[in-house]
Amino acid sequence: MQRGGAPEIDLPQLQQELSGFLQDALQGDFYDRFQVPADYRTIRDIAISGNGEATSAEQFDQVIDVIGHTAERMGLIGAIKLVLISNGSLIHRPQVQKGLELLARWHGELWFKLDRATDVGIRRINQAPFSVARARRHLEIAARLCPTWVQTCVFRHDREPMTEGERQAYLDLLADLVRCEVPLQGVLLYGLARPSMQPEADRLSPVSDEWLHCFAIGIGDLGLEVRVTP
Repeated sequence: MQRGGAPEIDLPQLQQELSGFLQDALQGDFYDRFQVPADYRTIRDIAISGNGEATSAEQFDQVIDVIGHTAERMGLIGAIKLVLISNGSLIHRPQVQKGLELLARWHGELWFKLDRATDVGIRRINQAPFSVARARRHLEIAARLCPTWVQTCVFRHDREPMTEGERQAYLDLLADLVRCEVPLQGVLLYGLARPSMQPEADRLSPVSDEWLHCFAIGIGDLGLEVRVTP
């Protein structure tokens, strides 16, 4: 993974490859060729993500439109979700806001990654100069344009979970958004799903189920739906 903007997207190639894959999965022998277990022979969503920040593409709004029209032609709109996974850093860009509006029209949703709610925590965990004030502002803009979930990863760093100060700052941020009637869908709370590729991977470990459960209760007490994936 490299920092920086996405390369130019070949929109006709995107449409052709996505159409070809969907047709192969829905009408071809894709599942048989790759010996996919019976329980997994379904399309759950089209995820707009990647090895970097998806919204950094200059044609981001056009990408969303291509994906939406392709899914519609295949009869998938309403049957599956279009899901954008983003760190929210570029929500201020006009083409990103237009893309979010288009995503909403295609019945899609945004998963806005927010792992900490202090400036120090964001810099330490995400290694990016992204302030809490900016994250909150972008999150509100996004949620008013498109159905938005807050996506938060929790883990232990050097055997210690999120500090009490960090935990309270996170809850306070969500409480403020609720108080301001920002239409969040809820919070996707998850642990370490796979080994980290970051240099400090050996310093990371899962939180306990009890800790995760208590954190989820605190979020739910704010009136938000919480979906937990340990």
